[in-house]
Amino acid sequence: MPEIFINYRTGDGEQAATTLDNALRTRFGDDHVYRASRSIAPGDLFDSDLISNVRTSSVLLALIGDRWLDKPTLGTDEDWVTKEILEAFRHDIRVVPVLIGRRTERPAKRDLPDSLLWLTDCQTLRYDHQTDERDLKHIGDALADLVPALAAADRTAHQPDAPAATGNSTGDLHNSWVVHTGQVTGSTVHIGPDASRHSHHTVHQNGTGANYVAGDNHDGIRQSFGATPPAEDGK
Repeated sequence: MPEIFINYRTGDGEQAATTLDNALRTRFGDDHVYRASRSIAPGDLFDSDLISNVRTSSVLLALIGDRWLDKPTLGTDEDWVTKEILEAFRHDIRVVPVLIGRRTERPAKRDLPDSLLWLTDCQTLRYDHQTDERDLKHIGDALADLVPALAAADRTAHQPDAPAATGNSTGDLHNSWVVHTGQVTGSTVHIGPDASRHSHHTVHQNGTGANYVAGDNHDGIRQSFGATPPAEDGK
């Protein structure tokens, strides 16, 4: 059962409808979003399919662009955009107008038929392609807050946290190789055969974020990672 029904007018909001459909399905799953041109299967009766899915949804997104008011049949049963919105209203389904583009304003009451006057009192959301990522996230967040089933299905809420930085602390090691990654602190490190019986000959290579030591080592190796600026004269 779709929780989100995307209502849009052909010639006014189909591109935004497709973008919203893809983004919301990615976030909440295919089964939670309905868009007629994708969701109606070939051979299905589109009128009954539209009405039944409006009635079983939790929220209807009414996409309104700058040509939304141009339809002469607006407010009548001949206009499917109107029929879907009124069907949601009659069944107490939340209707959220989504204004398409930064310049689109909510329709004024003087421009609406009596059956849709209540639409001007609904709080709106906005989608603009120039702020695409921000607007899609904001719309998704708002829907997750409004509909518990969407919050439970929200894939962004279940993403694992980034792994913590690796911390290593090394004491005395004999006849061993030691590799440190991330934050490193150490005391005395012996690499190679028992350093107590051999000379203190080493090959030692340093660099920002890396330290390489080979040979017999004794009396400690201290390691520090990260660039340290050279001291100025007199400092």
